[in-house]
Order: sequence, then C-alpha cells, then structure tokens
Amino acid sequence: MEHIAKEGVDDILCAGDIVGYGPFPNEVIERLSRIEIISILGNHDRAVLSHDSSNMNIQAQDAIWWTIGDLKEEGKAYLARLSARRSFSWNGLRIGIYHGSPRNDDEYVPEESAGDELLEKARCDFLVLGHTHIPFVRSLDNGTIVNPGSIGQPRDGDPRASLTIYDHRLRRFEVKRLAYDIDAVAEAIKSSGLPSFLSMRLYSGI
Repeated sequence: MEHIAKEGVDDILCAGDIVGYGPFPNEVIERLSRIEIISILGNHDRAVLSHDSSNMNIQAQDAIWWTIGDLKEEGKAYLARLSARRSFSWNGLRIGIYHGSPRNDDEYVPEESAGDELLEKARCDFLVLGHTHIPFVRSLDNGTIVNPGSIGQPRDGDPRASLTIYDHRLRRFEVKRLAYDIDAVAEAIKSSGLPSFLSMRLYSGI
C-alpha cells in the first residue's frame, strides 16, 4: 500500500483470492475496508463463504477451513458483499474484472491463451484476470488483457509480490515486483497452524 501511494495510484482493482492462503485474513479485510478498492471474489473467497473446498488440493482445503474458523463476522460480511465479476467505465474505457475468465470463473487463462475472443465476450477494452497468480500484459487488436499476478502467492518462480500499474497518460501497463519480509509471513503461517507447505512455497514463488 505504501508503494501504491508513492506511485500516485487513483484506483485499485483486485481480481480475488483476498483470503484463503495467509495467516492474516481479518487484518487484510480490515485494511481493504478502510480504502476504496474495486474487488471481486476469487475461488478461495467463494470457498470460505460456501464452506465448500471439495475441488481443491488437501493443503488448500486445510487453509480454507482454517480461514473459516479464524475469520470474524465482519470479514465474512465483507466477502459476501463482493460480486463474482465486475464491469464499469473508467476514463472512457470499458473495464472488466474476472477471477478466471468471462467464460468460467474457475478457468485458468495463461498468457498464450488470452485472445480477442475474451475481450469480445466481456465487451471491454481492458480485461483484468486472476486465478493463475502469474502476471502478464497482452496487447491485442481489440484491447488489453492483464493478470497482475499475486501479492502473496506468486506462481511464476519469482517470490516477490506482484502488481500491475496502468499509466493512463502514457497508456502503458507495467508489472511491478516488490520484495517483502517473507521470513515474517512464513513464520506466522507456521505458528498459526496453517499447512507448512504454504510457508515454504513463498520462498520459491511456485
């Protein structure tokens, strides 16, 4: 958040998975509640709300049930207010946010599969995706598809936090990577009772 403030960012978009991985779900939601942020539900957020983690691996299931037990009522209410997908106009552009894709909320879309048909289905100029936790910016004939990556659970082999900033004056997207205190988070994961696998993978970013 300090880096975003230094960059002079006006609006923050989140493509989901707010909770379900880390040891601070209440603190994360409390912080997001204090700022204006446009967010949608990720599959981990949905699993926490529905109490259904049946389509996840065992470590993810354990993390979901830990989060269900730890999350305060106001945190659950915050998640319940979020939509599965969002679209809106911004500076004359049509923006769409989907955790998976416009075809399926749980679809994994790698960069090489991000094509114009997704922009057409979402009816937007800029399409923001999540779910893979792998950042990319793909410019196409009809617009741009962006995945900002993940702040806390990257999957591209780079353990640093990932976010993407759009400069509307230069009309340019830039993926940013920020180092943070992984040791502190890993220790908090282990001491909380969450699966130790979630702490170890922070160091590899996969």
